[in-house]
Amino acid sequence: MSIHANTSRKLIDQFGRQVDYIRLSITDRCDFRCVYCMSEDMTFLSRNEVLSLEECARIVRIFVQLGVNKVRITGGEPLVRKNALWLFEEVGKLSGLDELVLTTNGSQLAKHADALKKSGVKRINISVDSLQADRFKQITRTGNLEQVLAGVQAALAAGFEGIKLNTVLMRGTNDDEAEDLVNFAITNRIDISFIEEMPLGEVNHSRDNTFISNIDTLKKLQSKYSLIPSTHNSGGPARYWQVANSATKIGFISPHSHNFCESCNRVRISCKGELFLCLGQEDKVELMPLLRAHPNDDTPIIAAILNSMQIKPKGHDFDLKRAAPAVVRFMSHTGG
Repeated sequence: MSIHANTSRKLIDQFGRQVDYIRLSITDRCDFRCVYCMSEDMTFLSRNEVLSLEECARIVRIFVQLGVNKVRITGGEPLVRKNALWLFEEVGKLSGLDELVLTTNGSQLAKHADALKKSGVKRINISVDSLQADRFKQITRTGNLEQVLAGVQAALAAGFEGIKLNTVLMRGTNDDEAEDLVNFAITNRIDISFIEEMPLGEVNHSRDNTFISNIDTLKKLQSKYSLIPSTHNSGGPARYWQVANSATKIGFISPHSHNFCESCNRVRISCKGELFLCLGQEDKVELMPLLRAHPNDDTPIIAAILNSMQIKPKGHDFDLKRAAPAVVRFMSHTGG
């Protein structure tokens, strides 16, 4: 059995924060191998180690019954998952869900943008770290910039309520492109967020050497554009500035230079059904065994989710100078 949709139970953690936003990874697989997200030679999970799409839909339904009103589907690259559109269609039907959103690398958008829009996806975040084809290939290892830009145009044509670029700047790699990326966003009347590189997973470079503070990026952009502080809230951790005389907002997601944990309203579910209470901590609850042991009874899953609020930590603990990363799991494992 499941709880009634108008339940008064909400997800409130031990610090009084309400969780109303989940990020669900539906695959650890990706057609790119971005240097800050994956190793070049990845070993992926077998099919039986990954939530089925039906299990993903069940998890989302339960969380929505518990007061979650925003769901982001992530990966890996979610659109490489076979039959992924079925899940978007199922989730898009849920009563009480205000926003179904997607994070993608854009490689499959030219094929799927229209169907995603029809399924109920309102907003899309597209990861673009360079507008130079050779550099884009270097960062993604396997990505084709032309294919991604075609995906951006397909998303624009489909008419989503919001399209935003996500960019990770790395010193000595693409830090000279901040202005070009903002200009691209302005030209296409979309938004852009700069995300500070996070110490997750093993990487083949020192993040202490490549890290760029969003404080520095903001100063650089303020010297080029008239930026107006914005109260816009996308439901996540980004702080926004409006570019004067344009439709574009610039967001900054700054886990180092501005810790945003005091207002954290989200949890993440990996494609293995691990409920991570914080991106930067290992606290988690295993949902997959409960889903499979109780296929017709949501009660144990609901209890586990409610109880998890008592172990949600106050915040992450990122330190770029550590010899080892804060969390030894790749971003693609947790969900982007």
